[in-house]
Amino acid sequence: MSSDLVIVYHRQPYEEVLENGKTRFKENASPNGIVPTLKSFFGSVDHGSWVAWKLAEDTSNPGFERVVEISDSFGDYSVSRLPLTAEQVRDFYHVTSKEAFWPILHNFRERYNYDPVNWPNFREVNWAFAEAAASEAAPGAVVWVHDYNLWLVPGYLRQMRPDVRISFFHHTPFPAADMFNVLPWRKEIIESLLACDVVGFHIPRYASNFVSVARSLMDVEEIVRVRVDDDFISEGTALTERTVPTEVVHNGRKVHVSTAGVGVDVDYILKQANLPETAEQTRAIKDEMGEKQLILSVGRTDYTKGGVVQLESFGRLLEAHPELRGKVRLIHISVSANRSMAAYAEVQDAIEQMSGRINGQFATYDWAPITLISRAVPFSELIAYYRAADVCWITPLADGMNLVCKEYVAARTDGDGVLVLSEFAGAAVELGSAVITNPYSYRSMDSAILTALNMPEPERRKRMKLLRAVVQKYDIRAWGASQQAAFAQAKDTRPSAA
Repeated sequence: MSSDLVIVYHRQPYEEVLENGKTRFKENASPNGIVPTLKSFFGSVDHGSWVAWKLAEDTSNPGFERVVEISDSFGDYSVSRLPLTAEQVRDFYHVTSKEAFWPILHNFRERYNYDPVNWPNFREVNWAFAEAAASEAAPGAVVWVHDYNLWLVPGYLRQMRPDVRISFFHHTPFPAADMFNVLPWRKEIIESLLACDVVGFHIPRYASNFVSVARSLMDVEEIVRVRVDDDFISEGTALTERTVPTEVVHNGRKVHVSTAGVGVDVDYILKQANLPETAEQTRAIKDEMGEKQLILSVGRTDYTKGGVVQLESFGRLLEAHPELRGKVRLIHISVSANRSMAAYAEVQDAIEQMSGRINGQFATYDWAPITLISRAVPFSELIAYYRAADVCWITPLADGMNLVCKEYVAARTDGDGVLVLSEFAGAAVELGSAVITNPYSYRSMDSAILTALNMPEPERRKRMKLLRAVVQKYDIRAWGASQQAAFAQAKDTRPSAA
């Protein structure tokens, strides 16, 4: 059955489990996250499809089930699965996407590695995604493509199916032209994105950067700019923009440029936060802490997340303020990434060494300053830590949005707690009432965490009230509504853009 909405995303929208020798498709363990959010859009159409890749030993195996029909709490939809070999996945995702694209997107030029990239393989995989989307889409359907590892899909799809509406959402930062144009495939990528009807970003800065890159590479005309809503102007922060482009024209085609930061499922978090078992877990954490203050840091083991920089700051804090020893504890949750990738293994080793060094220098028989957790923490357990933490310390060196800080704010139904947030996280343009810090500055990092620890209760509550209002206003449903509006806008203007 052809679909009115086709979502193209590298991950499958379920978990595959083997039960009694038979594969079963199980709904995602946590309803909080981007995959369940995307699936919720299927409720607005007669039939939807999802395109993803699946590991296969033999891509030509006639027994490989290319399309499966799924029925879950989100309704009935099809999943078109592309069989990729382990080598194809390695080249497409771990090498091209993570070693070439990822560092450039996050402004880490020194980590950019061009040599091992297999560009023909990247093209081939993107072409396969486009072919699958083309075969699933009904006439005039919306095809919604997600993230940088599928950059070439829109261009290929436009060749195959000029009738469909194509929307692309970028979940990472988008860098300025001086950085993006390091990529030797820059023009091919931007030409593909300009084949879209809608190109979406989290914040105005990334949209402005995209248009700047496009103008540097080709003729882009009739750029429409509007003033940024006051809700997204955080005075003095690094990523704030005053105006944002909303439309460009290339080769006679109008392309809408949208900005809407992904939010969290506030209702679900509130439900988890108010469970009796969550309250019990929170009490247990607080009882264990006693009079000590708890700082919580949560992120992935990635050089963009600034884990080592954060630990260094905590070590300096204990060195400069002996009165804090035995009085404060940092729980640093850094979920280990793929250790087979050298860059991530290097970061994990550095985090472990720094944590051990600080504990070795300052720990006593009854107190360790840092608890390092390198495993994924169940979301229900994480909510309890959010509610118990005096300070949530989120200081990436670069981040497209960052949802951890929003989860922390949503979980604080008690109205207390302090958020310390990097100005280089996309969320900083919304969450200006946090203690904003520059992770590249020793002085800024150290003073921010000290300010948070010493903040009087009235100020804590005033800031948290403002933060909660923003997180509730721009939750995941608001993001969904903004995407629906972008689809409708593209449909309304499509005939005149053809």
